[in-house]
Amino acid sequence: MPFELDLDLPRELAPLAWLIGRWEGAGVLGYPTIESANFGQEIECFHDGRPFLEWHSHTWLLDEAGEKVKPLATELGFWRPLPDGEVEFLLAHPMGIVEMYYGKTEPAKVQLQTDGVLRSPHAKEYSAATRMYGYVKSNLLWVMEMAAVGQSMQSHVSAELKRVG
Repeated sequence: MPFELDLDLPRELAPLAWLIGRWEGAGVLGYPTIESANFGQEIECFHDGRPFLEWHSHTWLLDEAGEKVKPLATELGFWRPLPDGEVEFLLAHPMGIVEMYYGKTEPAKVQLQTDGVLRSPHAKEYSAATRMYGYVKSNLLWVMEMAAVGQSMQSHVSAELKRVG
C-alpha cells in the first residue's frame, strides 16, 4: 500500500509522517532468559489533529506454520516530536512497566533510548532499552535491545511490517 501524506497533518509531525497507518508483519524475539521464537505484530499509528501520534501495538507468538498461538506484548503510547529533530516516545505496558524513550529523527529513521523506566513492584526487572525504527522499501523495520533480568544491553526483538491501511 503506497504512503500518502495526510493534508491535515500538523507540521510538527512531518518527520514522523511515514509511521502513520496500520501495519502488520512478523519478527523474531530472543534473550538469554527466554527461548527464541517468531512473533506476529499489528501496529496502528495515527493522529487526531494535535501534534503527537498515538501508538497501539499488539504481538502474539507464532507456531512453525505461522499461526497465532497466544498473545505476547501490548504497547500503548505516544510519539511527541520536539524541535531540532528530537522526539519522545512514551509507552505503557499492561505488565506494570512505563517507558520514556528519547531520541532523534532522520529522514525515514528514528533512533531512541530509554530516558526513564518505571516498574510496578510486581513487574519483572527491566532497566533500559534502545529502539530503531526505519522506513525501508515501503516497509516498517524495527529493532530493540534491552537490559533486563540481570542481563546487559543486548538484542531482544526485530520485525518487518507492511502498511495495510
